[in-house]
Amino acid sequence: MCGIAGIYHPVHKRDQRSDSDIEKMTSLLARRGPDDCGYYIDDQVALGHRRLSVIDLSGGHQPIFNEDRSKCVIFNGEIFNYQDLKDELINKGYRFSTNSDTEAILRAYEEWGEGCPAKLRGMFAFCVWDAKGKSLFLARDRVGIKPLFYAEYDGKFVFASEMKSILSDPGFDRAIDREALASYFMFSYIPAPLTIYKNIKKLLPGHFLRIQNGRVAIHQYWDLYFEPNRRKKEEDFVRESMELLNESVKIRLMSEVPLGAFLSGGIDSGAVVALMSRETEGPVNTFTIGFGGDIGRFEDERKYAKLVADRYRTDHQEYEVSPDLEGLMGEIVESFDEPFADDAAIPTYFISEMARKKVTVALSGLGGDEAFGGYERYLGFQLSRLYEKIPGMIRENVVGKLIGALPERYAAGARVNHLKRFVRSSSADPGRRYLGYVSKISPRHEGSLFSESAGDYRAAFDAAKKRFLSHFDSPNAEDPLNKAFYCDIKTYLPEDILACTDRLSMRHSLEVRVPFLDHRLLEYCATIPPEIKMKNFQKKYLLKRGVSSLLPKEILRRKKQGFVGPMAQWLRTDLRRLTSEKLSEKSLERHGLFNANTVRDILAEHDRGKEDHGALIWSLLIFQTWHECYMEGGSTGPSRAASHPVSRLGLSL
Repeated sequence: MCGIAGIYHPVHKRDQRSDSDIEKMTSLLARRGPDDCGYYIDDQVALGHRRLSVIDLSGGHQPIFNEDRSKCVIFNGEIFNYQDLKDELINKGYRFSTNSDTEAILRAYEEWGEGCPAKLRGMFAFCVWDAKGKSLFLARDRVGIKPLFYAEYDGKFVFASEMKSILSDPGFDRAIDREALASYFMFSYIPAPLTIYKNIKKLLPGHFLRIQNGRVAIHQYWDLYFEPNRRKKEEDFVRESMELLNESVKIRLMSEVPLGAFLSGGIDSGAVVALMSRETEGPVNTFTIGFGGDIGRFEDERKYAKLVADRYRTDHQEYEVSPDLEGLMGEIVESFDEPFADDAAIPTYFISEMARKKVTVALSGLGGDEAFGGYERYLGFQLSRLYEKIPGMIRENVVGKLIGALPERYAAGARVNHLKRFVRSSSADPGRRYLGYVSKISPRHEGSLFSESAGDYRAAFDAAKKRFLSHFDSPNAEDPLNKAFYCDIKTYLPEDILACTDRLSMRHSLEVRVPFLDHRLLEYCATIPPEIKMKNFQKKYLLKRGVSSLLPKEILRRKKQGFVGPMAQWLRTDLRRLTSEKLSEKSLERHGLFNANTVRDILAEHDRGKEDHGALIWSLLIFQTWHECYMEGGSTGPSRAASHPVSRLGLSL
């Protein structure tokens, strides 16, 4: 796993300052690649690479060149079929000077050009520079496991694995994108291609970008199509999906450095550890997280993780997270370079830190929910079809009012909050109903969260909704539940859970691999009818059948919890003082973006248990921290002094 960066002047010759600029950009990625660095600089392009050595430890220095040095490649990721590619290309007459997967990418590009990314099986973001053709080619893996950011300004094109490299230019304009900011408060993350900065974009998953003669062209090379095969039997789906999952785990054990696994008390990580144990000689290194402080009736997953660890005799380690998070917020913000408020970042940070002390590579169960139907909202979406048969008058005037009045306290608060979202969204069409399930901000706060001086954000929220619904309404899926699966794979999966895992694992120089997101497995799962994935309102029905012999019954029967902590409770207890300080009227006045009265009401409702606003409050806390670091010239992160932030908001959506 590595970090890449580049500066390209497509029309005129490169300024000599680019030599020091690329060194600065690359050095900011040192945590992604602490083992080695390399550069390529010519009249038009400057490329930089930081390396975390995992494969071909002695021969994988980058950039890697072809024989006449007319092309070179820098790469972040792992290609799990590179040996097969290498054999195929050798048969076509290519010669290899290393045993690295990076060189396989370069040779594949020489052979297939823009068809190269479709040949790769793995996680990747890479750049190929063609010195003869004067073109730059960038590509990102199918589902967005690895990040890639780019910007065009001052007559140059720049790209990097993290935005901090682009932000290191003191001349870069950090204007805020209004739709991105609205999306952040709606989802707790910012969906691609947007970033919080109007002038930086994310390359979409499954896409490549070519820039030549100053013209940028972006094309999609992969997409997922849900085409249920109802001719097959349930038993066939069980057997074949498990064969693909087992193969996916097996090829991800490729490593020349120590390897382990994240282990929660859930089905997905448990299945990965079970399959790893079959393929390895010694015990698997496993790591899990628990929570300290005042957590009320919240139950963490340590005891369930230990059941799997004991069964497979893993070398198991546990870590307890403290709610003393003030310093950690700065770490999270500096890892993302933009606001990111999924509180899964907290356990992800600590489990990555713990794992890196013993291993360099860890496997994760991420993606199992999207592939096999594991989220509560999928179940709610199914149940909504029954609920909408109740007469509207009864739904709105009786059930709606009763549910709306329920308090949201402690461990039951999240369940009640989900129930309220379910009821509030029940009368909408399927797409807006699903949007209501995933949105972290209520409609009444959309219109009042921002201050008058910040401007009217209704158009920004509308644009955010439109972007989300464009994925739900895609023709790639017909069944409403498959539409929800597809929508998550295009939004929540790459820009929330995968972004969270990448940024915080690489913060600790740890590579994380995700077997459930192998594209062959995903494509197969898209042929499984949704009524088999979630049979009789049972989430992950098919996967549970497949792993029933691998996991303890307690794991298979327990309610899904997810990789989250007791944030709602912490905000009422351990984090109450910090919250009051960060979201005080005085603190909010420093940028003038938010309506202090609305923020005060949100805090009061949460504190009284009237409504669980934990996600929204955490979003506000993270935003405040980001703004201090990146817009007010604070000491944390690659920040610089900025003019008054309200005047620096993007002028258009």
